[in-house]
Amino acid sequence: MASMRDIKRRKSSVQSTQQITKAMKLVSTVKLQRARAAAERSKTYFEHMYKTVQSILAKTGDMKHKYLQESENPKKAVIVITSNRGLAGGYNSNIIKLITRHETWKQEDVVVYAIGSKGRDALARSGYEVKEDWSDIVEEPAYADAMVLTERLLKSFEEGEIGEIYLAYTAFKSTVTHVPTLLKLLPVAKAEASEEEQEVTDNVLMNFEPEEEAALDLLIPKYITSLIYGGLVEAVASENGARMQAMDSATSNAEEMISDLTLKYNRARQSSITQELTEIIAGAEAIS
Repeated sequence: MASMRDIKRRKSSVQSTQQITKAMKLVSTVKLQRARAAAERSKTYFEHMYKTVQSILAKTGDMKHKYLQESENPKKAVIVITSNRGLAGGYNSNIIKLITRHETWKQEDVVVYAIGSKGRDALARSGYEVKEDWSDIVEEPAYADAMVLTERLLKSFEEGEIGEIYLAYTAFKSTVTHVPTLLKLLPVAKAEASEEEQEVTDNVLMNFEPEEEAALDLLIPKYITSLIYGGLVEAVASENGARMQAMDSATSNAEEMISDLTLKYNRARQSSITQELTEIIAGAEAIS
């Protein structure tokens, strides 16, 4: 059995850790409220943007455009959104697994655009090429940052350096539900239309003003920027939700450990007192 001093020292250590986890839980709760509000405000816009573009593309017929054509280049640029800090449960590891365990991807064909140092470091250790590091923008997501990143990616796509662009992020469903998501950004895939929609599409195609190529040159970059920014906002909310849950679990576990150590300390103390009484009685009997 551990000595009373060892038990007391360990109990003090656990209590100190519990104070830290409580504080981190409170901080994460406040950040989550703000991040969730931002995610909920923007979610409707981005969902409608996605549906609108898919609806437009479904009515374009067999139109040829650089953002719609499959490339022979196997290189895939993957925007990986994780966090700059740990202690968030499986938040970061779930996104990393989404990349490293993809069934059809070859590691040499993937280039990573990292948003978040945890994903950057983990994928670099696994042998993936980290093309660019945008970890700073995950702290305070801004639409302007998403626009700059989109411009860089589209330039590489147009120059043939990459053949596909993906976004890996954690979708925020609720405080306790966060879903690792891999979304293909380019080439933009046309959604499959229902039979009723197909009949309309066959008879009435989308009319573009200005010309269809100029219209898509303007529309697609805004569409991709919106998806990247939406992914950033949802990822930040998911991160804080995951960290709040992790710190809540850690605080509860610390409470259980403190109770267990208190019981062990009391038993050790009682055993020590009993031993001292036994020695006193034995000594008294020896004298008499």
